[in-house]
Amino acid sequence: MAISSSRYDLTGRTALVTGAGGLLGKQHVAALAESGACVVVTDVGLAQADAAVTALKQATPSADLIALEINVTSLDSVRVANEQLADRGITVEILVNNAAIDPKVTSSPGVMHSSRFEAFPVPQWQTEIAVGLTGAMLCAQVFGGEMAKRGRGVILNIASDLGVIAPDQRLYRQPQVTREEEQPVKPVTYSVIKHGLIGLTKYLATYWADHGVRVNAISPGGVFNNQDPAFVERLTRLIPMGRMADVDEYRAAVQFLCSDASSYMTGQNLVMDGGRSVW
Repeated sequence: MAISSSRYDLTGRTALVTGAGGLLGKQHVAALAESGACVVVTDVGLAQADAAVTALKQATPSADLIALEINVTSLDSVRVANEQLADRGITVEILVNNAAIDPKVTSSPGVMHSSRFEAFPVPQWQTEIAVGLTGAMLCAQVFGGEMAKRGRGVILNIASDLGVIAPDQRLYRQPQVTREEEQPVKPVTYSVIKHGLIGLTKYLATYWADHGVRVNAISPGGVFNNQDPAFVERLTRLIPMGRMADVDEYRAAVQFLCSDASSYMTGQNLVMDGGRSVW
């Protein structure tokens, strides 16, 4: 059922979310479906997309969802997905670039930790950039290009508070690890990709400003997902509100940025991090 304010109503519009099988991906889909949109739920494999649809349908049986496979690192895959939707008479009017790799920070004493900048593997750099940044560019190129031709559309890039600030590596220190070079860190890729998405947002917002395509980003803070209590305690000390976000706490922001409620907003990055970047 569409929410009450007509400015937020997405009834009759189709949105596409990449990486929709992930923790926040499902929330973005749920937010758009709640506003009345038909949502194309995509992931790197059809099984992942189908699983996300099944989980979301259990919570909201009336949601209008379509599962679709897209490998965002492949221009051919993105084009094929667009063609498959076109064959079904489906036009994407809202694109949410959410697909990303967020590597877990774990300890492996005995050698220089591979997450550290000096030892960071080039293949991992290339893979993560391909998914998180190049993938957003390719999807914008295909789906956003179609929006520009029609003279209407919305793109939302999912950035991060680490696209605004640098990772605080103290959060990831392991007390049992005595050698500095063995201490795990948040890898260079995640922050660079999220900063890049904000840059892509500004570029596309001005590039397509006269074609009716609005492009914005959101930078969420950390979401509580039963992380290690010591990590949660360290992180919450850095957040003025004194807690991590609940998993569904970004839904209203996604609805705002993807709907006519933000009709005079483009090229912006909405930071929603409990105040962490203010300190």
